[in-house]
Amino acid sequence: MQLIAKELKFSETAFIMAFKDNIYSIRWFTPEYEVDICGHATLAASHVLLNEIKIPFDNILYSGNKGIIKACKESNGEISLDFQIDEPEANIPFNYEEIIKSLGINRYVNVFCGKLTGKLVFELQSEEEIRLVKPNFNKMKDIHIDGLKGVGITANSDNDYDFVTRYFNPWAGVNEDYVTGSVHTLLAQYWSSKKDKSFLKAKQLSSREGEINLHILSNGRVKLSGRAVLVLKGQMFI
Repeated sequence: MQLIAKELKFSETAFIMAFKDNIYSIRWFTPEYEVDICGHATLAASHVLLNEIKIPFDNILYSGNKGIIKACKESNGEISLDFQIDEPEANIPFNYEEIIKSLGINRYVNVFCGKLTGKLVFELQSEEEIRLVKPNFNKMKDIHIDGLKGVGITANSDNDYDFVTRYFNPWAGVNEDYVTGSVHTLLAQYWSSKKDKSFLKAKQLSSREGEINLHILSNGRVKLSGRAVLVLKGQMFI
């Protein structure tokens, strides 16, 4: 699986295997290593099962490294994924000054880290600042911090969204991710607390921009929903 993911060179590749009925095992790989959780690859897998293969169910239960993820086909055509919320931690257990330098930012509103995901996130002052950030990925990749599993930047949105974000992980072989479900399990709690809202709409400002709807549930979980588009299918000979 790792060799296939490295050959495909997508930010993450999901591998699924049927157990019984609507229950599947799932694993995720970047070009460099296996990860514990991945939202957009799970959304893509769910789209294939529900809309291409057309399994006779409206929901799927995935058994992954961090427990069960439930995927549901919603009435509006979106697919929702149910994840455990990641709590923002202000007391960051490592020095991140070199990360700031690699991002090329000289100011930020706040910084926090995910207790579960190990993702470091900086809140900047505006959406425009988010768009203008040009990380030095060679410098970032040379920084080695135990427990750090990716870097995000986020800001309040100037448009029709509650917040925007970008996400970088050159250590995984992916300089900038297109859409990142896992970091939104952290951003959900952060922005929900700041805006006092349980329903949020986010946009990831990558080169292939993506939208995510977030619903913070009362049981310590968050529902992320969106749409997938099939752009390629084929056959691999191993």
